Amino acid sequence: MNRLLSALAFAAHKHRDQRRKDAVASPYINHPIALANVLANEGDVDDERVLIAAVLHDTVEDTETSEQELIREFGQEIASIVLEVTDDQLLPTAERKRLQVEHAGTISRQAKLVKLADKICNLRDIAGSPPAGWSVERKREYFDWAKSVIDGLRGAHPLLEDIFDEAFRHRP
Repeated sequence: MNRLLSALAFAAHKHRDQRRKDAVASPYINHPIALANVLANEGDVDDERVLIAAVLHDTVEDTETSEQELIREFGQEIASIVLEVTDDQLLPTAERKRLQVEHAGTISRQAKLVKLADKICNLRDIAGSPPAGWSVERKREYFDWAKSVIDGLRGAHPLLEDIFDEAFRHRP
């Protein structure tokens, strides 16, 4: 529990100035907390490493957090899980999306769980409180792409996959 709380404090500090793209500009930290909640309370995941990685999953991608900082604070194993779900921000968006689909089946089981929770939360957010200005077509494209990612890692956690499928049924 102490390590998870440390990760929450770390992520809250790193994301402190970030907001979600929804109409009310929700605090960004709500997103990583939602992932950990989906994993623990809907998917019955109790692997501390996975829950911590879920809380930290966007720190390298979206903040000034380095791989070395994650290793120092949380260890190599957790840092590795985070890095497996981290997109290379130097690549164009289309290439990052293509690589997520291509690599979905090759990442560790722990990273697959984080990826499942991330896509579940994103679909729920887009269906319930979408980014401001997103057209119905853009929402549908996101849903379809997310399904392509998840289809590539099926078999990792049937319960979370069912939860994803339920979220997908709300496709605009």
